[in-house]
Amino acid sequence: MIFGHKSVLLDETIESLNIKPDGIYVDGTLGGGGHAYEVCRRLGEGGRLIGIDQDADAIAAASERLKEFGDKVTIVRSNYENIEAVLRELGIKEADGIYLDLGVSSYQLDTADRGFTYREDNAPLDMRMDQRNTETAKDIVNNYTESELFHIIRDYGEDRFAKNIAKHIVRARQEKEIETTGELIEIIKAAIPAKVRATGGHPAKRTFQAIRIELNKELEVLENSIDTMTDLLAPGGRLSIITFHSLEDRIVKNRFRTNENPCTCPPDFPVCMCGKKSRGRVVTRKPILPSEEELSENKRSKSAKLRVFEKNRR
Repeated sequence: MIFGHKSVLLDETIESLNIKPDGIYVDGTLGGGGHAYEVCRRLGEGGRLIGIDQDADAIAAASERLKEFGDKVTIVRSNYENIEAVLRELGIKEADGIYLDLGVSSYQLDTADRGFTYREDNAPLDMRMDQRNTETAKDIVNNYTESELFHIIRDYGEDRFAKNIAKHIVRARQEKEIETTGELIEIIKAAIPAKVRATGGHPAKRTFQAIRIELNKELEVLENSIDTMTDLLAPGGRLSIITFHSLEDRIVKNRFRTNENPCTCPPDFPVCMCGKKSRGRVVTRKPILPSEEELSENKRSKSAKLRVFEKNRR
């Protein structure tokens, strides 16, 4: 199996973690193990990496890639939202660094039968990150109401033609069930004016993104996990997160800001009365972006942003 995913913001992420040779690090989105490999290279005696991923193909590829590091590496098939339970099961109370790369892997995009790509005509509408789950993109496309489709395409895809796309999907499925990526792409194209299709990017990109996010509960998982991951950091430990679209970035930015300054007192109060304590500091006032060199070598890095949070030292 070739898991040919080029790790985005690789050097920047590794540098952001301030890796200690004897530290414990958690890769919450292991993928093909690109970031993990560079972390492991920097670990010495007593150092450990825990890799978490819900995709069986990713785990197989990463296991092969990281096997030279032996017992330093533990790989668990799970969603990073379960990070607390995963670490507890391994007898780990805290980590020196945790990082996430929230992008869909090149392998997932390029493997037609996974159904993530809007460039394959006859791929099944799947889009599951974890293929143990029973619901697929096909279920969303065929079973959600027009209103539900409109809201996810508008909110998660940020598509200005969301209302018309939802209407076209519902109309088409009354004729026959929508089963493949190609069928859905043609329906979306018909819902977008020809002039816009000629000048914009691929017309289905935003809708496919929206369905994938909804199916895998990506934003919900991220929102619910940041505080837990922060709590699991050792004093001075860092949480580094790479996002790929504005909705993810906004969640990370806001949670980091709140964890740095959680006070809810009115601004005119002379002293804090709510008693909420800062968990740490935002290291990246502005997100770290890919270099010009990386952008030229890897077009999928274009929208990547890295934000970093450091937990208070005792």
